[in-house]
Amino acid sequence: MLTLLAAASIATAVDAERAFAADSHRIGQWTAFRKWADKDAVMFAPTAVAAQEFLKDRKDPPESLDWAPSDSWVSCDGRTAINRGPWTGAKGKTHGYFTTVWMRQKSSWRWVYDGGDALAEPMALPPRPRVVRASCSGRMKIPAAYRRTVGTTARLAGKAPGEAGQGRSADGTLIYKWKVAAGGARHFQAKLWNGRSYRIILDQSVAAPTP
Repeated sequence: MLTLLAAASIATAVDAERAFAADSHRIGQWTAFRKWADKDAVMFAPTAVAAQEFLKDRKDPPESLDWAPSDSWVSCDGRTAINRGPWTGAKGKTHGYFTTVWMRQKSSWRWVYDGGDALAEPMALPPRPRVVRASCSGRMKIPAAYRRTVGTTARLAGKAPGEAGQGRSADGTLIYKWKVAAGGARHFQAKLWNGRSYRIILDQSVAAPTP
């Protein structure tokens, strides 16, 4: 009964993000990342890595990051979402933002993409997350590059997960793509269907790390 109640309380990607963040303090940061990651999830270190493989033997830090969603963009069918929000490092000495793509699989949410960057100043967190849902109306035509893509896929360049990938919701109302340059600079863009066309909701560029 407790398990059923816990699952029922995680109805949205915002709920999943909050549970993920809470787990990072309860069971350890990287343990929580492994728990909530999809088997094909992608993260960056700074080049693209398969999350489950990258996290497999990582030891949890003494203190976890703090993070919370400030925005959530949701597909029409409610089963795919992109969350964005601020993170704070241990003792509040570092700050940044995260971007996480979530997909609901059967009765549970799993993240398939995790990115972000450090910021010089803390990012503001609103009293409650701003949630925008894709339109369920209009004559939508999924772009050709995304028609066979559900979830996150990557072009393989030597070894997985490659230097670029893309994904979409099952209904096609939320689409996104990412690319990593050789030096570690990366770009992420996401679009949401508004009933007439796809509107860019996120267009993020992260500079290559300083040598």
